[in-house]
Amino acid sequence: MDNMHTSQTTLRVRYAETDAMGIVYHANYLVWFEAGRGDFFRDLGHDYGEWEASGYLLPVSEAYARYHSPAHYGELVTVHTWLEARQSRRITLGYKVTRAAGDTTLATGWTKHLCIDREGQVRRLPSELSSFLA
Repeated sequence: MDNMHTSQTTLRVRYAETDAMGIVYHANYLVWFEAGRGDFFRDLGHDYGEWEASGYLLPVSEAYARYHSPAHYGELVTVHTWLEARQSRRITLGYKVTRAAGDTTLATGWTKHLCIDREGQVRRLPSELSSFLA
């Protein structure tokens, strides 16, 4: 994470994101990963919507999350997002969710994205996407 572009997205935990125990429900971390992913692309000067408009889609093909410490209603959390790997037809983004105040790690994870066209056929990453991620 140190030698590459890392995007940071800060969010406040909403009541609807917590479970009966008062902690953030595990699936919401994947939603936060998505928020971080959008900001990561925007920080690099390319909105994901631009790639969709040009006919390239990057659906999640795999996701992984490891939970380290719980987050609670009202807390500010920061999602750190970076490019883990780039292959000819796939990218992997890494995530680390921390408390905004301090550096407590709440969760870590990654998502793999396969490049497809509008018909669902696997395609090589377009050269423009591949080069700006290089």
